[in-house]
Amino acid sequence: MTAPAPSCAIYTIGHSTHPVEQFLALLNAHGIRRLADVRTVPRSRRHPHFNREALDAFLHEHGIVYRHFAALGGLRKPRADSVNTGWRHPGFRGYADHMQTAEFRQGIEELVTFAGGQPTSVMCAEAVWWQCHRQLLADALLVRGVPVCHILPVREAKPHHLSDFARVDYGTVTYPGLL
Repeated sequence: MTAPAPSCAIYTIGHSTHPVEQFLALLNAHGIRRLADVRTVPRSRRHPHFNREALDAFLHEHGIVYRHFAALGGLRKPRADSVNTGWRHPGFRGYADHMQTAEFRQGIEELVTFAGGQPTSVMCAEAVWWQCHRQLLADALLVRGVPVCHILPVREAKPHHLSDFARVDYGTVTYPGLL
């Protein structure tokens, strides 16, 4: 007997090194109809089928709407006065700092509007969500009441739970360090 499918409003996926057909199969396994690309640079030298234009055309042929969300892209530098010292990795700390900006808030609202109740996945390059800014993005969605699941390479989806050291204050997520 298989476990019931999780009830998710938004999924996350990493394109990794998948052939485009395998990537499509992962999306189809979860009924994804919209793909939100949250890569800072929406292209891949090693896997050109994941370049913005090629991916958009391929997904369009298969009934999936593609959109790039630059405001939600990773590769952010931490602020000198960061309140997110719970993140030791500077990339995660930088993204957590970015989450405090108006640009991020607008981007996440645009993402929720884009999803519009349709099965939607957020996509970046990293294979696993816990090594990607999708983890923080999922926290931000979760505190806004949007259930998130992470699509795994074996076609399973794991529900997202708020990061252990996350703190929520009036709908804003921070990751303070321990004193």
